[in-house]
Amino acid sequence: MDGKRVRIGVIGAGFVSHIHARSYARLTDLGIDLVAAAAVPQSQAEELAREFGIPSVYEDYRKVLERDDVDIVDICVPNFLHERFVLDAAAAGKHIVCEKPLTGYFGGPGAADPVGATPRKIMLEEAVRSADRMLAAAEKYGVRLMYAENWLYSPAIQKAARLVAASGGTILEMRAQECHSGSHAGYAKVWKLSGGGAMVRLAPHPLGCCMYFKWQEGLRRDGKPITVKSVMAEVADLSSIPSVRAEAEKWIVADWQDVENWVTVLLTFSDGARATVFASDAVLGGMEDSLELFLSNSRIKCDMTHSNMMQAYAPSPTVFESEYLMEKLETKAGWSMPSIDEEWLLGYPQELRDFVESIVTGREPISTAKLGRDVVQVMYAAYQSAEEGRRIDL
Repeated sequence: MDGKRVRIGVIGAGFVSHIHARSYARLTDLGIDLVAAAAVPQSQAEELAREFGIPSVYEDYRKVLERDDVDIVDICVPNFLHERFVLDAAAAGKHIVCEKPLTGYFGGPGAADPVGATPRKIMLEEAVRSADRMLAAAEKYGVRLMYAENWLYSPAIQKAARLVAASGGTILEMRAQECHSGSHAGYAKVWKLSGGGAMVRLAPHPLGCCMYFKWQEGLRRDGKPITVKSVMAEVADLSSIPSVRAEAEKWIVADWQDVENWVTVLLTFSDGARATVFASDAVLGGMEDSLELFLSNSRIKCDMTHSNMMQAYAPSPTVFESEYLMEKLETKAGWSMPSIDEEWLLGYPQELRDFVESIVTGREPISTAKLGRDVVQVMYAAYQSAEEGRRIDL
């Protein structure tokens, strides 16, 4: 770090990179400089640089790692690249922000069919090894690996955490979900690039959040976290239902190649509590992020997306055509619930503030690489459960 300035290199220039860049721009009191960006093709990095005033762009991400004036690299690339980029960044002595999921299983080297007959039990073992390599590299080179789980920083979730702590009650059950009408990113539809479907793109948010709440409860009460004991799950591609295939007009994304678009996961925690997590790419009406907590002495509901803070009506989608309403909303006609400040409500600026401050002060961030590693373990145990039709003990 150069005096009081924290210098950041962004690797990747897609959807989430823009969210992160906008979030950094809001943290004006922290002395943040976006000094470099890299993407393939380089033209995408140039577009990001023009929008956010980033002075240097590259196609080769290693050029960012070679710079002495980069303190933190923010990795916003497709999932299959996470481990390689994190290992290289750690070896270069850079602190790292890594988007979710931390890592996954993307097929063996040279495999013609990277998923195919691979047992999900093997996927679980390999994905956890990948995560462990990433954590070990950060420790070896003395850098901080930060897991970008923005749900934990949502104002609703943080208030819920304070209410749970104040209540002193036991979390008996949680119900959490992230749902929408599907990703349009090409890599998200192919296992060898994404590591899975709705399980790895959507479920990490509610899974990580439920795990965090019980983890913190255990630390407060007994000085050790309450962890996931076992997992049961079902997965499916609901767009493959024959009548959906036959429909001429598709309102949900329906061209998944070898990944699922619907997931239900049941977690059993070490103290006997339960959590049910849903993730679906087959839900219309915009992004749906919610968490409900049932405690022994209270009940808490969090809705990060379908807030009634504002409601608007338009007889035609052209009325509000130039103004953003909410993520994944299929039409701007009729009644809608425009998000007042979607990125703030979903915790992105708060997440990146925590990460930068953790580097400056040397403290642990709220969202740690250990949480990212444990989410990977639970996700692939859920895949194993769905394949084998039984409960998987961790």
